This record gives sequence, structure tokens and C-alpha cells, in this order.
Amino acid sequence: MHIIVVGCGRVGAYAAGALAREGHSVVIIDREPKAFRRLPKTFAGTTLCGIAYDREVLEKAGITHADAFVSVTNGDNTNIVSARVAKEVYRVPIVISRIYDPQRAEIYRRFGVMTFAPTVWGGGKVIEMITSGQLGRDCVFGNGEVEMLSAAAPAHLIGKPTSSLGSPGEIAVGAIIRMGKAMIPVSGTRFEEGDHVHVLVHQTAVEKFQKMMGLK
Repeated sequence: MHIIVVGCGRVGAYAAGALAREGHSVVIIDREPKAFRRLPKTFAGTTLCGIAYDREVLEKAGITHADAFVSVTNGDNTNIVSARVAKEVYRVPIVISRIYDPQRAEIYRRFGVMTFAPTVWGGGKVIEMITSGQLGRDCVFGNGEVEMLSAAAPAHLIGKPTSSLGSPGEIAVGAIIRMGKAMIPVSGTRFEEGDHVHVLVHQTAVEKFQKMMGLK
């Protein structure tokens, strides 16, 4: 893949370095030449000094044939403008942008720009560390409103239908790992000893889920 990363801060430098190590063609853009010092010494991609939303700079970076575009500068406005140019003008298939304002992040997600809001994610992580206990956190969705939690099926649920571990709009079993194989539960599926369950949980129902699992 040909990937353009805008912003050579800690996140941008790390992402660009990791993508280049995986064999992708990577161009990283920053307006400050000194920023490129954050890149690993073995970085095999290309550095380009310039303004993130300058079309001449973007075209020099190869945006006309880019497979993905990532904007992670320190400014929401810069990230938004460059992401929209990539998505709406150059039709880049995958566009990802860091936006600190959660409300703006949601708005631009509706325009097809994948966004992440560190403020909400970080706050959710703190809550998870305090409240999740023995639960594993597989992934989060949106700005952290819903997350996939996992744990071994507790003894008191063995033999009971998977629907017993659910609450409309709050908690839903997404998958069960049984004897090394994944399955999606259907009506009538029951928990068996040794099951590992992956559950979608709204952030407001984590404590409720813990109680249902017998962890509180």
C-alpha cells in the first residue's frame, strides 16, 4: 500500500515507522524539518517538508495513487482540512484523522473520515482500568461508547442460554470461543464449560456486566 502520514509527532513517527517496516510505501509530511528526527534511524520511507493541505505537496507525496491517508498533527483544523481534501478531492479509499474534539470527530466520521478522539479514548481507558477487573478489552467502537470485553464463562452461567448474558441496548454476546474455534451464538445456544465469551458492552453498563459475570 502507498500511505501518506501527515504530522511527524510521536504518533505519526511511530505509525510511519511501523508501516514502513511492514513493507508499505510510506511518505510522511511535516512543516518542521526537525520533526523527522523522531523517525527511527532505519526508516525506509520518504520525508517531505510542507503544509499538510497544500495540493502541490500532497501530489508530490503521491496522493493521486495513495491507498491510505493519515492526519495526526497537533491541530484539529489542519487534520480536518487535510483529511477532507484527501477524501473529497483525491478520493483516497482510507482516510484516518485524529481529532481532539469528540463532537467534531463524530461529525466527520459521518462524512466517511475515520476519526479517533484521544480525549474520550484516554478517559475510557482510565475508567476501564478502574472498573473492568478481570475482563479483557478486545477493542472499542466509535469514541469508546461501546467496547468488546472478554472473559471465561463463569460457572454460574454454564448450561444457561447465551441470551441470559444480555441486556437490550447495553450488553450482547458477540462470539464464543469453544475448543479453539469461534462461533456466533444463535437462539438456543448455551454456555459450556471452557467457553471464552466476547461481549459488546455499552460504556454505561460495564459494572452491570461485571455483576452478571459474577466479578462484583
